[in-house]
Amino acid sequence: MMKIDTPEFRALFTPELNELSRLFLENGYEIRLAGGPVRDLLLGIEPKDLDFATNATPDQMKEIFEKNQVRMINNRGEQHGTVTPRIFDKENFEVTTLRIDVSTDGRHAEVQFTDDWKLDASRRDLTINSMFLGLDGILYDFFGGSSDLKERRVRFVGEADKRIKEDYLRILRYFRFYGRIATTPNSHDESTLQAIRDNASGLDIISGERIWSELKKILTGRYAADLIMCLLDTGCGPHVGLPKEVGGSSLSIVYSRLQGLEYEAMTLLSSILQDDSDVMHFHQRMKLSNFDRDLGFFIAENRGIKDNELLSLKTYQLLLADAKPERFKECRKWILELMKYQGANASLREEFEAWQMPRFPVNGHTLVQHKVPRGKLMSVVLSKLKNHWKDNDFNATLEELEKKIPDILREASGNDLNIEKDSAVSKRQRRS
Repeated sequence: MMKIDTPEFRALFTPELNELSRLFLENGYEIRLAGGPVRDLLLGIEPKDLDFATNATPDQMKEIFEKNQVRMINNRGEQHGTVTPRIFDKENFEVTTLRIDVSTDGRHAEVQFTDDWKLDASRRDLTINSMFLGLDGILYDFFGGSSDLKERRVRFVGEADKRIKEDYLRILRYFRFYGRIATTPNSHDESTLQAIRDNASGLDIISGERIWSELKKILTGRYAADLIMCLLDTGCGPHVGLPKEVGGSSLSIVYSRLQGLEYEAMTLLSSILQDDSDVMHFHQRMKLSNFDRDLGFFIAENRGIKDNELLSLKTYQLLLADAKPERFKECRKWILELMKYQGANASLREEFEAWQMPRFPVNGHTLVQHKVPRGKLMSVVLSKLKNHWKDNDFNATLEELEKKIPDILREASGNDLNIEKDSAVSKRQRRS
C-alpha cells in the first residue's frame, strides 16, 4: 500500500479542509481526493483545484451539512451527484458521489450512485486520472495509474475502444494528457492509435465548444505540432473542422518560432488553415469567440511576408494604422500574435508594444472646410492623405497635409467621371 506524505500534500490541509474531513468521518463516510489532484501530487505539483469523491449520496451529504449549518452552493450539480459545501463561509469544496455508467451515447452518460470505489474508477478515461487519495495519504490505484505516471505512459482504463465509445471527446483528452505526461513526442501505443482511427468519426456528435476547449490545451501545450499531426494522421481532422490533408512543414516552422512564448491557440492552428474559407469552416464547426475567429482571418490575410524578407517595425505599424477605431485594441493583440507567428524577435515585439501611434490629424470636417465634396471623392482624398501620413512615419502635420489637398483634388478631378460611374453602378447593384 502506497502512502503519500509530501510538502505539496501537507500544504492542502487548511482549517477548512480539516473541517470537511471531520464532517464525513464523524458521520461514517469516506472522502478522498479524486483524479487530477492525485495525479498532480504524484508529480510533485501542488494542485490548483481539488476534486473529492465520497461513498455518501447527495441526500446524505445534504443531511450532514444541514445538521452542521454548513451552507451549500451551486445546487445544479446535485443531479450528477455533486454537492458543494462552503466551509466556514470561506472555502468551497466540490464533493461527488461515486458513480457507475448505466448507459452512454458517446456524449453523455446516464449514471447511478454506488459505494464501490473500483467501479467508479473503472468508468474514468485514463489510468492516470482514475486514482483516489485518502486524506490520510493512502493511495487507491486500481488500474496502475501510478506506474503509468512513473513511466510517463498515457493509457486508457481497460479497453481503449470501449472508453472512447463512451465519450468520443476522450480522443482529444488522450492527446492533451499525452502532451502533459509523455517525455517524447511520438511514443504512442499503436493499439491506442488504432482505436482512435476506428472512432474518429464519433467526434462528429461532440459539440464544437467542447472540442475547442480541448484543442486549445493541446495547441498551447508540449509537443503541439507532433500531436496535431498525429490527430490529423488518425483521421480526426475533418471531424473537428480541420482540413483533411495539410502540409506539416508550416506547422513545425511556426511551432518552433513559438517555443518559450505565451501564444494564442489560434496562432499555431492558423499555420494549417490555408485561407479565409478554411478559417470560416473551422469557426462554423467550433463556434469560436469573435477574437479567435478574427485572429484566424487576420493571420491568414497578413502572414505573406517571406521568410527571407526583413521584418521591420514599420510593417506592423502600418497594419495598426489601418485598423478600424472600434477594433484598435484587438488589432494590436492580433499583430503581436502575427509577429510571433512570423518569428519577429523579442526586441521588435517589445518595440511594437511600446509604440503609441500618433493621431491622424485629418477628419471629414477638415475636408469640408477645404471644399472637398462629400461622397466617394472625399473617401479618395482622405485615403491619399492617410497614405502620405503613413509614408512619412506618421509624422506629417495637419498643415502639411492640408497643403496637399488641392493637388489631390486636381489629380482626382480627371477621374471624377469614373467615380460617378462607379457610384451609379453601386447604387443599381444595391437596388437589385
